[in-house]
Amino acid sequence: MSCILNIDTSTDVCSVAVSENGACIFSKEDHSGPNHAVNLGVFVDEAMSFTDNHAIPFDAVAVSAGPGSYTGLRIGVSMAKGICYARDLKLISVPTLETMCVPLLLGEKIEEDDALLCPMIDARRMEVYAQVFDRSLKVVRDIQADIVDADTYRSLLDEHVVYFFGNGAEKCRNAINHANARFISGIEPLAKNMFPLAEKRFLNDKFEDVAYFVPFYLKDFVAKTPKKLL
Repeated sequence: MSCILNIDTSTDVCSVAVSENGACIFSKEDHSGPNHAVNLGVFVDEAMSFTDNHAIPFDAVAVSAGPGSYTGLRIGVSMAKGICYARDLKLISVPTLETMCVPLLLGEKIEEDDALLCPMIDARRMEVYAQVFDRSLKVVRDIQADIVDADTYRSLLDEHVVYFFGNGAEKCRNAINHANARFISGIEPLAKNMFPLAEKRFLNDKFEDVAYFVPFYLKDFVAKTPKKLL
């Protein structure tokens, strides 16, 4: 198995966690706002001191790959790359929207076998950045910039129960009034939820090029999105 340092700075939350053989042995989070430049270095230093004191060597660094905050992702990826260079570690990228699905799948909140999961990251007005997965985390619909109204997800909702969650879902409650729509509050991308995804990528030797890896910036996605969606 492995020991992985996990970093998520894709939203206003700054979080760092360490997994050993898939279990959490260290976790720090700050939910007070976008304070990544101040807190990330402190959290990482504490995590590395913890593992060093327990003689647990890191095998890799996993970082949230976006979509998310441009500044937040830059800070997180820069930190992850610096650690990889300094300690000669592998770099793993974990998609942010996929990470958001983990607490739902590990808990008992999803009852329907054919239910779909739709994590959402807030954008301007009634716009969100969303992706749709099934319960095995197979992509049903790739990431899109959605302007949300009653018809945006109707084709999916007519066939499945769809769970909407993330900081973009709250503003959609009144707009999405389909009987198959379910909303779950309090779901954020956190480093401690990256463990199973990072571990799977580690075991499958799915690593990034430390020199050339860049995250999925929302600004780049907007530039490539057809104007009719913006």
